[in-house]
Amino acid sequence: MQTKGVIVTGGSRGIGRATVELLAREGVDVAFTYNTNHEAAQEVCECTKHDKGRVKGFQASAKSFSEAKEVVHEMTAFLGRIDGLVLNAGINKDMPLMMMSEEDWDNVITTNIGGVFNYTKPVIYQMMKQKHGKIVCITSVSGLKGISGQTNYSASKAAQIGFVRSLSKEVARFNINVNAIAPGFIETDMWSSIAQKQREEIQQEIPFGRPGKVDEVSEVIKFLLSDKSSYMTGSVIVVDGGLSS
Repeated sequence: MQTKGVIVTGGSRGIGRATVELLAREGVDVAFTYNTNHEAAQEVCECTKHDKGRVKGFQASAKSFSEAKEVVHEMTAFLGRIDGLVLNAGINKDMPLMMMSEEDWDNVITTNIGGVFNYTKPVIYQMMKQKHGKIVCITSVSGLKGISGQTNYSASKAAQIGFVRSLSKEVARFNINVNAIAPGFIETDMWSSIAQKQREEIQQEIPFGRPGKVDEVSEVIKFLLSDKSSYMTGSVIVVDGGLSS
């Protein structure tokens, strides 16, 4: 890992937490954001305090550009430089469209795609100046195939893929790689919130017959942050156990 300083949005739980912990073990300094759960953020810091890489959590909303800009400034001071950005923060408010409230639509769109813009813009300027950087956006198979009851979530995740593919073309000449990972159903809080009967039905649709583990996604993130992925940009790597095949 030549990457030395990485920002992870939404790093206090699920895939984000697994990524923070993996990178810290590899000796990477990590600054992560969290929304409101101070206890979960503190747990991440405690779990990584003996690792080679330094870890620090910053409370911030993904929906506020001014807040994101200020937090990135603080993170840069902590890290020294930003070599990588993992765009992981996101929410879901699943509901059939005919029953979906305007608030649930707006919250998902503003958090998931607005948050990607809010953190990428201040970071990309620094990466362009240093002529190096790795950006990894955690999208979803929901943005590739669409999932019933997730029109807001699927729309936001499809938008993230378009964002990644467009940005990758803008910044390739600055030696910046921009890629996405589209996980399927992964053992996170989102998976746990699904009713048991529905989880069983979903597992029957997955060729591997099980949800993925967070480490199976974080290892792919590590690869995209490393020099081993130096000729990859604008790509979407699907990690879904064959669900979308």
